[in-house]
Amino acid sequence: MRLFTSKRERRLWLWTLVAVGAIYATLGLAAILVDELLERDLFGGVFFVAFLLIGVAILTHGLKVRPGGLEIGLALGVVAVYLMVFARLGIAERTHLFEYGVVAVFIYEALTERASHGRRVPAPALLAIGATALLGAFDEGIQALLPSRVFDPIDIAFNALAGLMAVLASIALAWARRMGSRVRPNRRV
Repeated sequence: MRLFTSKRERRLWLWTLVAVGAIYATLGLAAILVDELLERDLFGGVFFVAFLLIGVAILTHGLKVRPGGLEIGLALGVVAVYLMVFARLGIAERTHLFEYGVVAVFIYEALTERASHGRRVPAPALLAIGATALLGAFDEGIQALLPSRVFDPIDIAFNALAGLMAVLASIALAWARRMGSRVRPNRRV
């Protein structure tokens, strides 16, 4: 029996590993980098550019798949929810939403890809959220061992929240895409 059911699943697990590796690799450097950016008054600009790049990537993907009205409306709602959450969170918590949101979507997509090829994957959404929370808890455990970092159980909750928000947004957008494709037939140009 093959480990992966498709090239897409293998690619998704690889990207999950890359994302988690990047998060863990910056544990020792993150505090130094943030302090340096804050000291030079560059943190806001860097955060804005990162947010802008994510927006451009989402927009580019949206133009490629040509979303319908329902999907666009739901996507705008998801963006509004994220913006409201961002407005209420501090700098460190915002990064948790990015980092672990990406990890959760990769895991969820890999699990749903696996299930779509006939493998048994009970509750892919719950598994993705749980795996993301465990990876976030491991992240905090590593931080407890580093002299420049602090273990914070609240960060574990933010990591799980990031996973929950990202997976729910992914499920909602996939639902909107399915509903939109039922309304308008596929037209080939």
